[in-house]
Amino acid sequence: MIWDTHAHLDDDSYKGDFQDVLARMEASGISRVTNVGYDLASSERSVTLAQDYDFFYAAIGIHPHNAEEVTEETWGKLLELAKNPKVLAWGEIGLDYYRDLSPRPIQKEVFIQQIKLANEVGLPIVIHNRDAHQDVMEIVKAYPPRYGGIFHCYSGSWEMAEILLKLGFYLSFAGPVTYKNARHTVEVARNAPMDRILVETDSPYLTPEPRRGKRNEPTYVREIVKKLAELRNLSIEDVAEKTMRNAESVFRLV
Repeated sequence: MIWDTHAHLDDDSYKGDFQDVLARMEASGISRVTNVGYDLASSERSVTLAQDYDFFYAAIGIHPHNAEEVTEETWGKLLELAKNPKVLAWGEIGLDYYRDLSPRPIQKEVFIQQIKLANEVGLPIVIHNRDAHQDVMEIVKAYPPRYGGIFHCYSGSWEMAEILLKLGFYLSFAGPVTYKNARHTVEVARNAPMDRILVETDSPYLTPEPRRGKRNEPTYVREIVKKLAELRNLSIEDVAEKTMRNAESVFRLV
């Protein structure tokens, strides 16, 4: 049984075969999915999925790409969504200096505000960090999440990972850990403590090998588990069980 801790199955790319995707997921032992919001509308859709299906859970939040869209009304509606018992995290939030779709000062402001809100409502955070390592590190040190957090699709160095692990974060691995040029990600996946590792697909993005280039879906999280098992010299069953327990821990279900 595997928990895909980060997916976006409310994406339009699943409209034509959503039930087929769920059937494949169930057949391959993917027992839980956290559907993650990136703006208010996707956060609302994530909560709806979590209410409609037992195996779905939700995360709510504003992605750095959408930081410029935020109003006071946005915060009020997100705080209302956070009351739903199937909302397990606040995210995805963070900084993205690769695409810079929102001005960096606004990205930082919205990131900090969401850490504060997550602390207020008692949720862990899910962090998106792309080409913004230094600023992300400075912010999480200055505004520590009281209920823990996840660096989703971890892409930093082992040196950065060591600091984050000391700060109490979990590191989540997605399709890139299977890519041939993912030297840093592989190093972290090989060395991080097994009780701080999660697996995800980030569906419909970041499809792992050998399906790279096609639309991703939760079934393919098995390729991430398989790669971690190979790197750690463990069985697939061991990695699946451990990452499931880790997800239950970070999402405070134990």
